Amino acid sequence: MPNKINGIDNRSTSPVGAGRAVGNVKDVTAKPRTAEQDANEVHITGTARQMVELEQMVKDMPAVDEAKVAAISAALEQGTYKVSAQKVADNLMQIEQALAPLTGKR
Repeated sequence: MPNKINGIDNRSTSPVGAGRAVGNVKDVTAKPRTAEQDANEVHITGTARQMVELEQMVKDMPAVDEAKVAAISAALEQGTYKVSAQKVADNLMQIEQALAPLTGKR
């Protein structure tokens, strides 16, 4: 009696588990949590905390001083604007120190 490729004696075969739904996998090592525990816990990452701090810093920054911008623009056009290397260096150091906690550098 010949066997056919799709099964013996003209019976078709199907993949193992075909037609059955797969149940959810349960973590048997974890302690069961209550709905109250889930509702009362909030976990904020360090990055999220830094983002909130940066957002507040940006909100606290003063608006652009249009009069100062106009005065500097006029001085640049007239060639009378003087750049203080010491002021530039001091401001760069302040920025570097402010960003140090975010980059992990001291």
